Amino acid sequence: MMMTRKFIKGTVAGSLFKRRVLVALVFVFAFSIKGISIGYPPKGGNVRVFEIDGQQLLLNKNAMKNGDERLTLAYKQLIKDADKALKWGPVSVMEKKHTPPSGDKHDYMSLAPYHWPDSSKPDGLPYIRKDGQTNPEVKDYKDKDYLPKLCANLYVLGLAYYFSDNEVYAEHASKLLQVWFLDTATRMNPNLKYAQAIKGMNDGRGAGLIDTRHFVKLVDAIGLIGASKYWKPAYQENMQQWCGAFLNWMQTSQEGKHEMATKNNHGVWYDAQSLALALFVDDKATAKTIVERSASRLDAQLDEKAFFPAEMERTISLHYSAFVMDAFVSVANMSEHVGINFWQLTTPSGKSLKMAFDNLKPYLADEKEWMGEQIKPYDFEDSYNILLAGSKKFKCRNCSQVVTQLAGDKAQGLKIWLLY
Repeated sequence: MMMTRKFIKGTVAGSLFKRRVLVALVFVFAFSIKGISIGYPPKGGNVRVFEIDGQQLLLNKNAMKNGDERLTLAYKQLIKDADKALKWGPVSVMEKKHTPPSGDKHDYMSLAPYHWPDSSKPDGLPYIRKDGQTNPEVKDYKDKDYLPKLCANLYVLGLAYYFSDNEVYAEHASKLLQVWFLDTATRMNPNLKYAQAIKGMNDGRGAGLIDTRHFVKLVDAIGLIGASKYWKPAYQENMQQWCGAFLNWMQTSQEGKHEMATKNNHGVWYDAQSLALALFVDDKATAKTIVERSASRLDAQLDEKAFFPAEMERTISLHYSAFVMDAFVSVANMSEHVGINFWQLTTPSGKSLKMAFDNLKPYLADEKEWMGEQIKPYDFEDSYNILLAGSKKFKCRNCSQVVTQLAGDKAQGLKIWLLY
C-alpha cells in the first residue's frame, strides 16, 4: 500500500455554487432529485435509534449469542471499554475555571482551536489563525474537553447495555445524562453562544456548533438505554425538551443561522446534528427539510471530479475530506427515517454520494497517494465508518477487508463490527 502518512503539499482548485443557487435548490430538490424514494423503509429493530441501523444491531446481537467469532471479540472489547466508562464522570459545565461573558457557568464555552496569540502584539490580541495547528490553550476550557468524551462514553455504555442487558451500564449512562443535561444545579443551558470564541475578536461564533456534532451519537445512546429501569419516562421527556430547545436555538439564533449558511463540512455537520435532534423530538417535517437541504449541499460542495474543494483548501485536506464525507454518511443513515434514500439519489447536476465515495475510497483505504496538502499524518481510523458504509450501501467488494488491513492487530477487537 502507498503510504500517505508523510507530509504532502498541493492544492486542487475548485469553486462552489453561489449562495442564491444553494438556497433555491432547497425548494426544488424534493421534486428534481433522482433516486429519492418516498416510503423507503426506515431502520428500527427493537430500539429507537436513528444514525445506527437498529435492524442490523438486532441481527448482530442474535449472531453474537449464536457464537459469531468476530462479533464476540468485538463485544469483549466493548465491555472492556464500557467498564472503563463506568469510572468516568459525571461531569458538568460548572467545572470550568473561566466564566463565560454571560456570567453564567451553565453556558457552554470553548475557544477556536486553530487560533493563537499574535506574537507581534504585546497582549497577543486579537488571536490569529494557524490552520490545522491546535492551540493547547483550548484545554483550559473543560467544556470542549468533556462534551465529546461524554457523548463517546454514553455511546459505549448504551451499546454495552444493549448487547449485555446489564443494567449497570444504563444506570451510569443515566447519571451522566442527568448531570450534564437535566439537573438544575449542573445542567448545560441549551445554547452555544460562547463556543469557539476568538480572543480579541468575539465571545463566540457560529463555527462553535461543530462542537456538538457528537449529538448524533448522543440521541442514539439514549435510544439504546430506553428500555432500562434507570431511564425513566420523565428523563426521556425532559431530554426531548432540552433537545427541542437546543434545536430551536440552532434554527433561530444568529450563530445558528450563520453556521447553517456555511459551505463546507460545518454546514453538513450542522445538518447532521439538527437532523438527529429533529428525529429525536419527533419533528419529521423539519427532518425531511434538513435532508433535502443536505442534498443541495452535496450538489454544491462536490465538484465535477468528485472532490470537495472547500476541504481541499485546508492544510489537512485528506482529514477534512473524510470529515465531510462522514457527515454525509450520517445524514444518509438518518434520511431513511423520513422516507428518503440519500444513498442512491442523484442531484440535478449529476452529483451523488456514491460518486464521492468511489473517488475518495482509494485514498481513505491507503491504496493511492493523496495529492492534497496534509501537514499531519492522516489517522486511517477515520476511514473505517465510511468504508464499512460503502461496503453495505455501495457494494464495495473489498472495503471490509481494507478495514481489517488498516486496523492490523486491533482489527479483531473493533467495536464498529457490532454496527455493520
